[in-house]
Amino acid sequence: MEATGYYHYQLAYHLLESGIKVSVENPLSVKRFIQMGLSKVKTDKSDSKLICAYAEQVELKLWKGNSKEEIECLQIVRTLSVYTKQSTMLKNKLHGEAVLGNPSKLVVTSLKRSLRQLTKEMKTLEDKLLILVKQSHQELFTRLKTIPGIGPKTAIMLVVLTGGFDRFTSASELCSYAGLTPMIRQSGSSVKGRPRISKMGNQKLRSLLFMCSFNACKYNKACRELYERIVAKGKSKKLALIAVCNKLLKQAFALAKSGLIYDGNYKSTLVKN
Repeated sequence: MEATGYYHYQLAYHLLESGIKVSVENPLSVKRFIQMGLSKVKTDKSDSKLICAYAEQVELKLWKGNSKEEIECLQIVRTLSVYTKQSTMLKNKLHGEAVLGNPSKLVVTSLKRSLRQLTKEMKTLEDKLLILVKQSHQELFTRLKTIPGIGPKTAIMLVVLTGGFDRFTSASELCSYAGLTPMIRQSGSSVKGRPRISKMGNQKLRSLLFMCSFNACKYNKACRELYERIVAKGKSKKLALIAVCNKLLKQAFALAKSGLIYDGNYKSTLVKN
């Protein structure tokens, strides 16, 4: 089946619990396969036949799903993301009312009450998320916090968004999952596009790492040296920050797989540039 947002989950888990092997495929991969057939018909029936043909011709990976704890963690993270946006909107609205002058006391009181309630709900969810992460990945959570540039909240998010790094066998695979790997566009001597990151991955993880990259450039020795080296070559600062994101993710992966804590003076083959 195709990954269809939330709609495929119930069927996928039902089949998995029934002992039936399941493969959940990237819709873009299936779409490109269907386009190769130059089909002029697009209906549910024709798409089903073509997805079946895709399954017959492509090597599929079995879908394992997530544990109940992992599912709850992901739900909390998604809800926190919604609440964070709402909190920002309320703060902007309060600022806007103050700028207008003579703000309505009723409006301001209502906005502040909503903001307090939202902050309270976020705190409850964050506390529960911390408990769940500590129950399943206490040691990993502790090790990740030793990386300069990664705080407790970021460490929690890394654990949740990567499934405790258990689904990845290499750092490059993890970087690809985050959409931080470069895409090269070259053809002959006339087409030579600038390399860009693919962005075909977990957007939340990518955004999280980008925010962390600023602190990492200050306090993480390896990241700071990498950033300075790239900027010294005349490259853009944004490109250097993306390289720092890759470095941070590789450091996190190295600690997750080695069981060690961060050592700024230790050079490991696991965290090469």
